[in-house]
Amino acid sequence: MSGPTAPYIALDSAGPAAVDGRHIRALTFQSVRMEYLRRVLGRLSLAATGSRALVVGSGRGLLARGLARLGFEVVAADPSPAATALALDADDGLGVTYLTTPAEELDVPDDSFDLVYCADTLEITERPEAVLREAARVLRPGAAFVYDTVNRTPVSRLIYLGAFQGFPGTRIMPRGRYAAHRLRRPVELAESLDRAGLSAKDVSAFKPRDVRGLVRATRGRRRGTLTDDQLPELVDMVLEPESSPVVTYLGYAVRRELVTRSC
Repeated sequence: MSGPTAPYIALDSAGPAAVDGRHIRALTFQSVRMEYLRRVLGRLSLAATGSRALVVGSGRGLLARGLARLGFEVVAADPSPAATALALDADDGLGVTYLTTPAEELDVPDDSFDLVYCADTLEITERPEAVLREAARVLRPGAAFVYDTVNRTPVSRLIYLGAFQGFPGTRIMPRGRYAAHRLRRPVELAESLDRAGLSAKDVSAFKPRDVRGLVRATRGRRRGTLTDDQLPELVDMVLEPESSPVVTYLGYAVRRELVTRSC
């Protein structure tokens, strides 16, 4: 199919009629991801120009290109060859390097990045400890690890296990992509970060300003009646740094000087 309102073919074997749910997430999360990143950069006095960033779980490369526009030298890593191909096709000459490599075994050198952003990964991997160890391995001492993920609550299970992959009218992900045991509370993730050699510094909740907008956007994109450009405004994600995360949250950690290398 072609055209601005054609449904996206899923990258995760959801079936030929399914939309690409990861792309929908990337589009609707982009504004809060960039807003939070700017806050982290300010707190750490990290200048984008002259710094290197790695986006893990980069999908079609939207976040990677956003970082490149800030001035970072960016590497975008994703385990899906199809996602890498789509990212290359969408590339607009910003100099992003696209790699097909899993988050659990990144094909990049030690101590080579000032920033790692982990997107659409921690809530689906069966090996979160390996993902975090790899992030710590490729970060320079004092560098930042930024992530967004899904809390484990009754509401998050209803949305991610039910609406996003179970209910026919709102399903945007293949069945089984999310599971309750893969969703992690902030305190659990902080403990895992510490074991990997990363010191947790902050957590910020984020959510749609009005959940009805998310429902309309999901159903409209699935039906092909909404374009990509319409989704972010309709969903309107907002940061809530003073609130406890009910569904989704962002956070960051800093790599400590000494990180234990695993064989």
